[in-house]
Amino acid sequence: MATAIESSWSALIVDDDPAIRQSLRLCLEAQHGRVQQTGTAAGCLEALERGRFDVVFLDLWLGSESGLTVLPEILRRQPGAGVIVITAYATYESAVEAMKLGAVDYLPKPFTPDQVRTAAQRVVTASVLRRRLSELQDRLDETEGEILFETCSSTYAAFLQTALRAAASDAVVLLRGESGTGKTVLARWMRKHSRRPEGPFVTVHCPMLSNELMSSVLFGHKKGAFTGAVADAVGKVEEAEGGTLFLDEVGDLNADAQARLLRFLNDRTYERVGEAKERRADVRLIAATNRALEDDVKAGRFREDLFFRLNVITLTVPSLRERPDDVLPLARHYLSFFERRQGRRNLSFSAACEAAITAHTWPGNLRELRNAVERAVILCPACVIEAQDLGLLAPRSSATVELGADVSLETLEREHIARVVARAGSYEAAARILGIDVTTLQRKRKRYGLA
Repeated sequence: MATAIESSWSALIVDDDPAIRQSLRLCLEAQHGRVQQTGTAAGCLEALERGRFDVVFLDLWLGSESGLTVLPEILRRQPGAGVIVITAYATYESAVEAMKLGAVDYLPKPFTPDQVRTAAQRVVTASVLRRRLSELQDRLDETEGEILFETCSSTYAAFLQTALRAAASDAVVLLRGESGTGKTVLARWMRKHSRRPEGPFVTVHCPMLSNELMSSVLFGHKKGAFTGAVADAVGKVEEAEGGTLFLDEVGDLNADAQARLLRFLNDRTYERVGEAKERRADVRLIAATNRALEDDVKAGRFREDLFFRLNVITLTVPSLRERPDDVLPLARHYLSFFERRQGRRNLSFSAACEAAITAHTWPGNLRELRNAVERAVILCPACVIEAQDLGLLAPRSSATVELGADVSLETLEREHIARVVARAGSYEAAARILGIDVTTLQRKRKRYGLA
């Protein structure tokens, strides 16, 4: 007996016999599939334009028309779909032809409900495995073990409990916090604890998108929609069907992309750039920003109505300085991780280095800590890593950084920059307090070993 398919999935039934369509629909819906059906090749292509499908049950004959003539077009429009050919006139020759054209299975009529469910399950399982393989490197790079969600900090433990409750819903979540606090890692963790853990996780780094192509990347485009659009293209929203779409630095979206995203959040519909056809997608959205979007709203750079739609559940990720008890365990974790990755053995931090790690404010948060340890593992020839290998200075007493103390101007400037960055909400805010631009701030941080 076929077991239930656990992940969210969808099926399209293309058969000219209404009774067969109804029978297949009941079988697949019993396996929690979202099912659409049509009796013609034209209806099939129309359905493919409006949604994405994991499985397509395609009749060998649609009236007087061979279903095999539409099979290549199905795979062209949705390369990830698994096509199962069904027929009351099964022959060896037609089965071979169907497989040559790209079908993944061939099911003769009459078939039993269990045969239908088993065939669908094979396709969906294979799709899930392919998706997991394609995500494997990203997940290794981003998560690096569950220790990132083990904590000695009561602040971070309380935050994770709230995040866990948010993850269990399908509501829009806005992750806020400083750069490097691990918002992308947290988004993946929330996907793992959501109602759709096996669905795709599609990440869009909004600052990396050009203004001209932003809406196209998110929602796809029609052939000829703009110069260079030589073929129809699927957008990230469509790729995330049944799963989670993560918009990193959502504040960088341009006006057109913001308008399209607002419409999608309101009614789950969208249009590809250059076409008027309405499409639907079942996607859970998580967005992230390290900016004060309220300021962008006041300045007219971000839509107020979109901000309210994104702000359904807001989680502010604690900075590393807000969880000081976690800093040293995380540093040791990264040391062990990169030791294995680089093929080194018996690495450790000196006592002075651990004191420096604990004393440092880590304005770059997890990213700064991770990068510092990785750099030390690669470049330090000794087995014992010292503070200078991490780009850190030995801890100072508070007297050495007071105004009028016997310290150099450089020492005062370094400490002042470190403290301002530590309490400011962002590098932009810190630069304004210091009366310099962000580029100068980053240059000074690098010079003083704060970056």
